[in-house]
Amino acid sequence: MGSETEKDEQPSETAAISEDAESVSKDETKKSHEEQGIDFSPDSSVHPKPIPEFEKSISDKIASKFGSKINVDYVRSSRIRISTKKEDILDVAFFIRDELGYDHAESVSGVDYPDSKEIEVVYHLGSYTDDKLATHVLTLATRVPREEIPNPGKDSTRMTSLREVFYSVEFHERECFEMFGVYFEGHPDNRRLLLPEDWADIPPFRKDFKIKGR
Repeated sequence: MGSETEKDEQPSETAAISEDAESVSKDETKKSHEEQGIDFSPDSSVHPKPIPEFEKSISDKIASKFGSKINVDYVRSSRIRISTKKEDILDVAFFIRDELGYDHAESVSGVDYPDSKEIEVVYHLGSYTDDKLATHVLTLATRVPREEIPNPGKDSTRMTSLREVFYSVEFHERECFEMFGVYFEGHPDNRRLLLPEDWADIPPFRKDFKIKGR
């Protein structure tokens, strides 16, 4: 009888534990993981590894400087990702260059999010001058509004250029402008790079672009 009673109680106890687990918010869980120095971000490996101290020291400096203006998306070996609002990206970029030693942009890419009506602009930053950062990539990302009917250069899909901070973004931002329709204010040469000047269709890297005849 005692054994049967324990079996009857087992499911209810399991259910209670499950409910308690579900009641813990994502923010609380993330905070707990950070305190333990463990990366449990959604796209991390099945067996998470401790956050490397050197990379964490870099992300901590950015977080200490900008507080709620930035979000540390992940910290891994030789990889850090920081996201911020477009209004703050210039200040964050100057700090990353002047205080942390990332002296150039390796690439600039875009990601189209039609459901949330946003386009993400992603800068991959590296260093030629600091040997400790030679294999590192710091990703700096922001999002801009996405127009349903784009009019590149004349709509709200725009942000401040980082050309003043990283000289190497000059051609990358031009490509992002023509392929995603993101206009970079302050860029010295916002001409198209690959497409014809009279291109009047949807920017071709947006998800709603379709090749004619298909």
